[in-house]
Amino acid sequence: MEVKIVFLGDIVGNSGRRAVREMLPHILEKYKPDFVVANGENAAGGYGLTQKIAEELFSYGIDVLTSGNHIWKREFFPYLEKSSRVLRPANYGEGAPGRGFTIVEKKEIKLGVINLEGRIFMKPLNNPYILGKEIALKIKEETPFILVDFHAEATSEKIGLGYYLDGMVSVVIGTHTHVQTSDARILEKGTAYITDAGMCGAVESIIGMKKEQAIEMYLTQVPRKLEVEKKGIVKLEGVYVEVNSEGKAKRIETFRLIENQL
Repeated sequence: MEVKIVFLGDIVGNSGRRAVREMLPHILEKYKPDFVVANGENAAGGYGLTQKIAEELFSYGIDVLTSGNHIWKREFFPYLEKSSRVLRPANYGEGAPGRGFTIVEKKEIKLGVINLEGRIFMKPLNNPYILGKEIALKIKEETPFILVDFHAEATSEKIGLGYYLDGMVSVVIGTHTHVQTSDARILEKGTAYITDAGMCGAVESIIGMKKEQAIEMYLTQVPRKLEVEKKGIVKLEGVYVEVNSEGKAKRIETFRLIENQL
């Protein structure tokens, strides 16, 4: 048995959803994946998710949506509680709504998906390394195919988790910084790894948001809410991973589709 997985980087607002709608079919045709996972924490106006938008993304062929620190919209909590296809980072405190991992099954193949959040330059959550290992070992009792989305700021923290979980999970994918890195590789014990999968959204933007607003904020140091860049061409970034019957990665490669270059 060989399992094929596509992971899409952070989907940012309407532009990111348009990128998924228009370009994910090209990825599905090229790779014919068994599972599609995407980080959707910025899909609703750049901050958080809604039930309507989550279900829109599922209609495009996404099986599981992971998230991060922007998932916490109170109006979304009821859906987060009931859905097994939308995750929040597992290392939030006891009683936090939603779930931090899931097992999705298609064509008699089960894929475990774990969502974790980093702590460097972010909230002092429970230790993602310790909890990640505990969850991975639990899922391995049911399936050897495990994907981890590590939503973290610091590249060193992401790389460290990749090494720590090497051989325990099939793939560790970094998200949150929205800039695709060039370090996709298979680690020594068989875990595929990349520091950041990139993003789905406007090309002419600052990580999906209006660049003029971001620059103004950096110049003045005055906080403001940034708006999603809705104009211009969009891109779809992510990774493709092939995993063997033992849950070890055989192949990982990045992809970037640009709207006007198809």
